[in-house]
Amino acid sequence: MTFDKAGDSDSATTKTNTVTGADADTVTAGAKAKADDSAADTADAGADADKDVDNNKAGFRLYLPYTGIPFIVAALILVHAGRVDDMFILLWCALIIVFGYVAAVSDIKVRKIPNNLILVMLSAWVLTMAPKLVIDTENALVLLLDAVLGFAVGGGLFLLIYLVSRKGLGGGDVKFMAAAGLFIGFSGTLAAMLYGTILAALTGLTLLLLKKIGRKDQMPLAPFIYVGILIIVFYR
Repeated sequence: MTFDKAGDSDSATTKTNTVTGADADTVTAGAKAKADDSAADTADAGADADKDVDNNKAGFRLYLPYTGIPFIVAALILVHAGRVDDMFILLWCALIIVFGYVAAVSDIKVRKIPNNLILVMLSAWVLTMAPKLVIDTENALVLLLDAVLGFAVGGGLFLLIYLVSRKGLGGGDVKFMAAAGLFIGFSGTLAAMLYGTILAALTGLTLLLLKKIGRKDQMPLAPFIYVGILIIVFYR
């Protein structure tokens, strides 16, 4: 009987050790699982942080080309402060600076001037012209006639070049020049077109002589037209 009790005691001890080992394995597995979850959470947090940084960089690169707009508008205001009798003209000049800048950047980046920009330009002109007609009808009619002539001349001449050159000039350039004519008027449109096309021709010839471009390569025209517009609005 004593021998049997000892056997039972050894069996119980073995079972206890087995249970204790199983519990330890369970605890170890649980700790490992928690560690894996923690590592996964840390990795996810790091990935999210990297994604946020990439998004911020992308946003910065997207808006960086347009940071020059407020400086040019501020320069316009400083140049014309106390010299412009009609602040309405100054408003139109500021607007065409903004719209022209956006058109130039778009033409450089994607070789295209979006139709939405043209619609915004037309809408802005109508919204600013309407109150002028009510408040100062006589002067507004003079401006209206000048704007319509600028629209017709800018759009008409560029459309003619577009057709004659067999689309050597972009359709966006035609629409932009017509819309810009509303803001800078008849004489301003002619001058801006003259300055812009001469500057574009000289630049193209220089790049061709330097073998930076080929004879069949095309350059964006809007940036050069924009320089012509800047000359007009700063020295008109």
